Amino acid sequence: MIRAACFDLDGTLVDSELLWARATHDYLRDLGCELALNDLISIVYGHAWSSIHARLVRLFPDQFKNRTAKTTAGELQDYYLRHRVDPTAIIIPSSVECLRRLAKKIPVTIVSGSPRDAIQECIELMGIEDCISFFIGSEDYAVGKPDPACYRLAAERLRLPPEECVVFEDSTAGVRSAKAAGMYCVALKRLYDGPAQDLNAADVVMTDLAEFKDL
Repeated sequence: MIRAACFDLDGTLVDSELLWARATHDYLRDLGCELALNDLISIVYGHAWSSIHARLVRLFPDQFKNRTAKTTAGELQDYYLRHRVDPTAIIIPSSVECLRRLAKKIPVTIVSGSPRDAIQECIELMGIEDCISFFIGSEDYAVGKPDPACYRLAAERLRLPPEECVVFEDSTAGVRSAKAAGMYCVALKRLYDGPAQDLNAADVVMTDLAEFKDL
């Protein structure tokens, strides 16, 4: 029996990861750090902000060893907003409609690797404040997806066994995280410019969350 739903954010509810990759490219360039956009896409897609920041520290220690993840996220946000010309264009309408539909029946939460400020801004952009019981961001757990820590934390806060939760994900790391936590996983397979994702570990794969009709 499914008694709660957990949604990933970037790539599942909002189509934002390519924008973040482009923003990071410009941000690094201004800091004097050169990294090809294709390399950044591989670093950004499907990974938690804590993991991305740790990778930047390893690649460019002089620029980032004294920049915390929170400081870097704040600086990067300005670059991201420059690329996001039309804020509503990043919303994936059918995914948001699926979330709204489920929120009428069961508790719904967002479990993301993005910083909490970015998640809050997206929740307001999608207009789903009244649908979300709580949300979990990169500051809330130590190790990012595919580690199951974030989804185990969600189950604890929901006060439910993991097997009574359904997760909606779009990345290899996200699917593995959900399954390692013991949750039922619906993978969203979308046509996009990022690296191919292995979604075989998911319980079901859909090309549009409008296809998810019932619990």
